[in-house]
Amino acid sequence: MGHVRDLGTTGDTGPLDVGDTSQPVPRRATIGERPRPRVDLRAVFGLESGAWAWTTAAQAAIAMTVSFALGAWLFGAQVATLAAMGSMTVLYEKKTPYVYRSAALALVGLGFVGSVTMGSLASALSPWAGVFSIGLTAGLATWICAAWRVDKPGPLFIVLVGAISTIVPGGLTDVPLHAAIAALGAAIGWAVSMSGVVVRARHPEYQAVAVAYRRLAALLRSVGTPELDHAQHDASVAVADAWRLVLLAQTRGYRTSGEAARLRSLLRRVSDVHLTTTQVCMARTTPLPPEAAAFADRMAAAVADPDRAPDPAELDGVRRGMRPRSLEARLYGLMARAASAERRDGEEFEDDESARTLHDERYPALWGALRSSLSPESLIRPTALRMWITVTAAGALSLAVGLENSYWVGITTTAVLQGGNVVLTLNRSVQRSLGTLLGVVIGAFLIAANPPLTAVIVLAAAFQGAAQLVIGRNFFYGSLLITPMALLLSYTAAPHPITELAETRIIDTVVGGLVGLAGAMLLWRGASATRLPQSIVGVLEEARRCVSAVLDQDTEIAPGLRYELRRDMRAALVSLRGVYDSAIGDVPRAASTRPLWPVVVATQRTGYLALSALALEDPEPVGTITLQRVDLAFRELISAMEERRTPRMGALPRLPAYPRINMELRALSTAMAGAVAQDERTARLEARQRAELERHRAQDDVDADL
Repeated sequence: MGHVRDLGTTGDTGPLDVGDTSQPVPRRATIGERPRPRVDLRAVFGLESGAWAWTTAAQAAIAMTVSFALGAWLFGAQVATLAAMGSMTVLYEKKTPYVYRSAALALVGLGFVGSVTMGSLASALSPWAGVFSIGLTAGLATWICAAWRVDKPGPLFIVLVGAISTIVPGGLTDVPLHAAIAALGAAIGWAVSMSGVVVRARHPEYQAVAVAYRRLAALLRSVGTPELDHAQHDASVAVADAWRLVLLAQTRGYRTSGEAARLRSLLRRVSDVHLTTTQVCMARTTPLPPEAAAFADRMAAAVADPDRAPDPAELDGVRRGMRPRSLEARLYGLMARAASAERRDGEEFEDDESARTLHDERYPALWGALRSSLSPESLIRPTALRMWITVTAAGALSLAVGLENSYWVGITTTAVLQGGNVVLTLNRSVQRSLGTLLGVVIGAFLIAANPPLTAVIVLAAAFQGAAQLVIGRNFFYGSLLITPMALLLSYTAAPHPITELAETRIIDTVVGGLVGLAGAMLLWRGASATRLPQSIVGVLEEARRCVSAVLDQDTEIAPGLRYELRRDMRAALVSLRGVYDSAIGDVPRAASTRPLWPVVVATQRTGYLALSALALEDPEPVGTITLQRVDLAFRELISAMEERRTPRMGALPRLPAYPRINMELRALSTAMAGAVAQDERTARLEARQRAELERHRAQDDVDADL
């Protein structure tokens, strides 16, 4: 898709006054390329952007070494693999504050113990019970991890632990012992993950706020470029994540400290700067001076160290000569004030009431999250059901055809289905298969050398650490390194001839990958695509709330209400982009989803403009008639999206203080009309194709009669 041009508008590209109506009608910022998930060599072998996970790699290697060695010393080598697997709790909750991480990792550890208990108990009953236990574990783990926002690796290692427990020797009487050994490993993983609290107790919160500043710097660099909408989404996700993590750290004793108040103040300021940048990037179609982004990068480096904060005076050069009311002058003023706040230490915030006040609950409502995940609008329910059914079917198929060690089929299917949509699942299937083929060769070579137990422990830990170092950037390389580790553990738990083990592992991987791909294509393959219109409607509903609150002269936006509107609006925007990114990989519905990209962009921009209006210190209200007409425009767009028809928009009222909102509403109406027209053309083409097919069939019947 080429770049979408303005809707017939021209004008200057410089800084705009918020209420200046004498300037030419401004141009609309260019829409960037839509996301394009592909299955190609770059997708399979290329490295995604991001940093190497050195800390996670080191912690994973240490946790496995200690747990495997201690388990072997106390209980013997075969069951010690359960301790090694239990130590993988260290891979979870890597970014959350330590006070929250301690409780969350305990729950993850209970999940590991429950998985081992279920797998060990089922294997003692019958092989078929083991198959169904792996499938049930996969479904439940997927549901709970998604509902409670458990970050990667999600359900994968919970399933891996439960699957390997089905091959550990023992009967019904050994189930408590197996659960206890897994608990030992989980406790070691917990301790290693929590070890950082001794030297960097507040590092996760500071890191989250610093990432928000870095994403803000990337957004400032994207102004006037086709990457604008993508950078806007990334910045919004970073700010939302920072708010979540900072809230999770607000314990009773810490939240009243000056240090906590300073961090909340910095986060509020980066949020305000982000929203003001939204107005600037919608009003300007040329890049900003590079000094602005460099200033934001330096602010990111100074979040945890006030002495490294940049001097606010450094921005005087870029805003010299600007009108005081211009958007860019306001942006640079906010950045300068944020830098001034960053240079202050925590003690100076102890009397700052605005920085000390919280407007949200620290902990999410866990049971409420589980209930909402089961609603018809949620993507979690079909994802969990697809995982449960497919993993169970994969295990049943492998057992029915007599495959050895069929548990590996379920593990492979789980890993493949974590891709989400069909395209990503196909990528994962290829990466998993190729990585396992090469990993089996490495693992078989090592096992054939008959290493002593000490060497097995060291090698397994080394492969685990190396896998965690790279798996976040490419699943193929992660699979290549995880496979030898898993082979070493499974061989230690249940020794088999090496040739047989390698052969069955390759076959199981291929079967698991194919079944996983089939499950992605057959079960709820259009789940994201069917929910995309509702996600667009959700953003428009939240935008209508925000705009109405700002424009209504009878509504006083108290700090609590302002925070609630911001939180809900940002959550809806992040969800919309996530649903779209998943929907374009749904086959074959991706063809009907692609035309909605301009609709998604216009909806996002409308939402971000509504957010930025909330950031104004003294928003300009309008009359009752104007407010009603704006509200009616939003309701018509919502109704048109729900009914998949062309909006019947009347003339929008003039909003001199918020001209960009009208522009994006008109753009949204035009984009929706284009999407509806393309749907109608597609429907007519399909009808003609069906009619032609029926005509050929009728002619074939006539020829057969003759």
